Amino acid sequence: ELVIAVGRQAARPVSWREGSRPGTGRSGLKRMHSRFVALRIRPAGREIRQATDGPELPERWLLAEWPAGESEPVQFWLSSLPSGMPLATLVRLAKLRWRIEHDYREMKQALGLAHFEGRTWAGWHHHVTLVSAAHAFCTLQRLTRDPKDPAPA
Repeated sequence: ELVIAVGRQAARPVSWREGSRPGTGRSGLKRMHSRFVALRIRPAGREIRQATDGPELPERWLLAEWPAGESEPVQFWLSSLPSGMPLATLVRLAKLRWRIEHDYREMKQALGLAHFEGRTWAGWHHHVTLVSAAHAFCTLQRLTRDPKDPAPA
């Protein structure tokens, strides 16, 4: 309700990274962009006050994505980043979550992170190290190839 109360006019355009489609970005790719509202809020409520030592919690960021064609915001994030944080940085860090989840899913399913069946810390550490190295290799391969190039045989 807070974001809707400040209104659509408070939403500012932000571009946070280059996508995968051709465009006018530095690498020749289209930039990801949308409109965002960022507010400093102080969480409140009886349960929150009872769970803390003080009467109220410190201020937090409430970030909302409100695309130009939408009648209301489509996504929300709460953040404890410092109050002077630029809007573009807030958006980039909020949107980074998708990349992290994608990488974790790739490590679990395609690279075998979830397939460990050993019983020792050393064995687990060895397995995770090899999966991490494989993931780094795949990431470097992805970064050095043009997405339109055919996959190597």
